[in-house]
Amino acid sequence: MRDLRYGIEIEMTGLSRGKAAETLAGFFGTRAEHTGGSYDAYAVRDAQDRVWKLVSDGSIQTQKKVRGQTVYADSTYSVELVSPVCVYEDIGTIQEIVRALRRNNALVNDSCGIHVHVGAEKFDAQHLRNITNIMASKEELIYKALQVDLNRSEDYCRRVEQRFLRQVNEQKPQSLDRFKSIWYNGRDGSNVHYHASRYHALNLHSVFQKGTVEFRMFNSTLHAGKVKTYIQFSLAIANQALTQRNARAAPTRTTNDRYTFRTWLLRLGMIGPEFETARFHLLSHLEGNIAWRDPSQLIREQEEQTQHAPAQEPVPAPGLSL
Repeated sequence: MRDLRYGIEIEMTGLSRGKAAETLAGFFGTRAEHTGGSYDAYAVRDAQDRVWKLVSDGSIQTQKKVRGQTVYADSTYSVELVSPVCVYEDIGTIQEIVRALRRNNALVNDSCGIHVHVGAEKFDAQHLRNITNIMASKEELIYKALQVDLNRSEDYCRRVEQRFLRQVNEQKPQSLDRFKSIWYNGRDGSNVHYHASRYHALNLHSVFQKGTVEFRMFNSTLHAGKVKTYIQFSLAIANQALTQRNARAAPTRTTNDRYTFRTWLLRLGMIGPEFETARFHLLSHLEGNIAWRDPSQLIREQEEQTQHAPAQEPVPAPGLSL
């Protein structure tokens, strides 16, 4: 997964786009440029001459803090940070940017989301079918783990469409053109930026519109560890789709969410200290026993240990001998 390129979009409010741009410019030691346009954008170059953008987004409920109270703010407080194309090693930089923005009064609310784009240049039709089935099979657990806001899950990051899921697995498309036709249900919408099909947790409209697989299911946050988690998780899912021969769409059934999801994370390659933070955040909202698939098995073992434990010798009272 470390060789996959990606980008991230983080929606926030609490500070103006101009202030956010100044914050980035200060972080990089460069300057902010107000480029304007329909998104009233600001651009900031980093040391590698890559452009980071701060743009408006009409879906963000704008707010700011005044004397400790959160109040309504005007549209200049609608801020979406759009990264350039990044590599795995940029995760630390993104975390530092998030911390800098938070120190300068950035905040998030329920209207804000995070979108992670993974480069689709390595994806063929089978890989796209794989990632569709992976998401469909783990969707319920993913939504629980990420605590996806109900309103966002019904509007901006819907589950895999059942019509599309059924057709893509019945027809097993061998070409990207055929896969695209199934995605758009026979009509090519790839030239429409805000096509209705984009509003899914797994947005494959982005593949045909801008060359990326987009994950839209993340609630926004300015917690640097969670931002890192969301990037790593997206890369791991994409990598599994690329390296696995095929994937099944059948929903994962379990009576122990934490154990099942942890096992999947390990299969995704999220093993060891590098992914310790990610495992913590992705498992913290799931119920169940992390070490035992069937918690009743643990109870039975504990009961057996109690039954077979040697009887304890009576302890004599002080001054008495037995």
